[in-house]
Amino acid sequence: MGIKQRRKREKEQRRQQILDASRTLLFKKGLNAISVNQIARQAELAVGTIYFYFRSKEEIFAALQEEGLELLLGDVQRALDAGANATECLHNIAQAYLNFSQEHKNYFDVINYFLSAGDVMFTPEIKQQIDQHGIRILKVVEQALQDGVDQGQFRVVNVRRHALLFWVILHGLVPFRKMKDTLLADDSHAALYYFAVDNFIGGLSQAVPFRRVSEGRLPVENEEASEGNDRD
Repeated sequence: MGIKQRRKREKEQRRQQILDASRTLLFKKGLNAISVNQIARQAELAVGTIYFYFRSKEEIFAALQEEGLELLLGDVQRALDAGANATECLHNIAQAYLNFSQEHKNYFDVINYFLSAGDVMFTPEIKQQIDQHGIRILKVVEQALQDGVDQGQFRVVNVRRHALLFWVILHGLVPFRKMKDTLLADDSHAALYYFAVDNFIGGLSQAVPFRRVSEGRLPVENEEASEGNDRD
């Protein structure tokens, strides 16, 4: 191995050292209670070394999220590419997300932390940078839904809204795995997870969707028109 390659590897190892230390502190103390000095001590590096790689602690935690989201994007894209039709693609994506939460638990926990923590503040620039990764993942789900509409598998829907709903269902159900000895003592987490996925996909195939209103449940003949009225 040449000098240039060795230096590149050492630089990446130090960067990972910083990210690992930051992740450890994040779950111990929370973002607002962490300083760059604490990260340096945890990583056993000089404070100046931290600033060589990152301009602030916010950049460090943004990098953690971005690395995780990039891994997830690759998994989701491969799930889409492997599907023979839209229904299979959505099942594959659901499987990819469940696998990601188990195989890359550290990254999943970081993503979940920042989705759940309402008091976390990033600069608009950093937030937009992170959000772009999430949008790219959502676009893959939108593509699966649009393909289903184009192929006649699914009724015409607002693919953006349904992609968001699909992701909310997946993300919301993953943590229920922790309740295997309580709420799910007589059930299976995987069975519940795919039950929700199957019901979501089944809803896309229904001829007449329904919307809950104060007077009861009324049929909506054209969801696109209905959603357009919501915006008026």
